[in-house]
Amino acid sequence: MKPSLDLDDLDRRILQALQADASQTNQELAAQVHASPPTCLRRVKRLVEAGVIARQVALLDPAQLASTLTAVVEITLDRQGEEEQQAFEALVAGEAAVQQCYRVSPGPDFVLVVLVRDMPAYHALAHRLFASQRNVRNVRSYFSIHRSKFETAIPIGATAEAP
Repeated sequence: MKPSLDLDDLDRRILQALQADASQTNQELAAQVHASPPTCLRRVKRLVEAGVIARQVALLDPAQLASTLTAVVEITLDRQGEEEQQAFEALVAGEAAVQQCYRVSPGPDFVLVVLVRDMPAYHALAHRLFASQRNVRNVRSYFSIHRSKFETAIPIGATAEAP
């Protein structure tokens, strides 16, 4: 784990601007955050090297790509030892349809966010990841009927610490 990085006001402005639009040029970013382009470039490089900026990606609209069924899935394992939890995490890490995986407590052992084309695709995924696994004791799935909010930005306030 990397040591936490002290973020100043310029760092926070850069992070907020990049979360809104990471495709802008360094010159555009510098103008937006009121810094010189060399300073901005140096700061972004520092934030990347420190791991504050984990990666830059394009966010796609799943409805435009025929992936329209979102499921939130609770998983309870029969045996919850560290080795068993890591094995389950490795299993779901290899599945592209699993968008997010969280170990949680109390309640189930894991909560997954899954994005698939339709119910037959979910059924195939559920068989592959859950029904065929001896250590999966319980599966509870919730299917989204409407997405009213979706954000990827992490709030960055003046008193926020680096994640």
